[in-house]
Amino acid sequence: MRAKYDIIVATDLNRGIGKNNQLPWRIPTDLKYFRDLTSITPVPDVKNAVIMGRKTWESIPAGYRPLKDRVNVILTRNKDYSVPQGVFKAESLDAAMTILARGPIDRVFVIGGAEIYAQAMQDERCGLLYLTEVRNRFDCDTFLPDYRTFYQLVSCSEVMMENNLEFCFKVYQFNFPDFLAALETSEIT
Repeated sequence: MRAKYDIIVATDLNRGIGKNNQLPWRIPTDLKYFRDLTSITPVPDVKNAVIMGRKTWESIPAGYRPLKDRVNVILTRNKDYSVPQGVFKAESLDAAMTILARGPIDRVFVIGGAEIYAQAMQDERCGLLYLTEVRNRFDCDTFLPDYRTFYQLVSCSEVMMENNLEFCFKVYQFNFPDFLAALETSEIT
């Protein structure tokens, strides 16, 4: 398993990621991108892993849980929370990474929600941020923390259109040294 994990998320132009625990848009190309990125590995017997909060888990339609061809880890503080066989639960991101270190895992992706993203985005183990930018504004009640200060744009796809929505795929790299420097000078609260 790689020492770093990546984050994958889709946001609108206000960094909105959801409303009432659901995506406010439907973009099949983005769903395919998510599925392919989080499930395809270079070695047939090795899987990728996805780490998600309980609310994100519950937002996935029952027929699609657990996410196929990936090791699923649910973050919850509820010790009595029931998960299906083959799905892991952990109390923290650290605990999830410890569980995943035991198995043949290629890549680890943090897939939400907002609280989990906030924790993951300030961790030195964070590598890349895969962000689908939906070029519209929606009535969201959940948002991705501001990433622009400490994440550097690495690549951006062409702008595409589907279901009357423009979107593109962006990849950012976490700049942990700049984050630490800002933390030391109290620029981050």
